[in-house]
Amino acid sequence: MAELVVDLTVREIGRAAEEVLGKPVIVTAETDIARDLSVDSLALMNIVMELEDKFDLSIPLDRMADIQTVGQLAALIDELRTKV
Repeated sequence: MAELVVDLTVREIGRAAEEVLGKPVIVTAETDIARDLSVDSLALMNIVMELEDKFDLSIPLDRMADIQTVGQLAALIDELRTKV
C-alpha cells in the first residue's frame, strides 16, 4: 500500500513541477530534481509551496537539504502526512 501512496505522490510532484515550470515533465521516483528537471532553488521552493498547498502540510526547509530525487521528496511528504 505504501508504494501506491508514493506513486500517487510522485504523480502530484510531477503536476506541481509542470505548473511551476510551465512545461510538461515526466517524473519517476528516480528523477533527480535539479539535474533531470533543470530546477533551480527558486523553482524548487515554488514546487514545494504547490505541494504544501496540495497536501495541506508544511515541508521543513532543513529537511529539503537532503532531498535529491522525486522519490525522496515523495517519501518525505508521505512521512509528514502520516504525522498530521
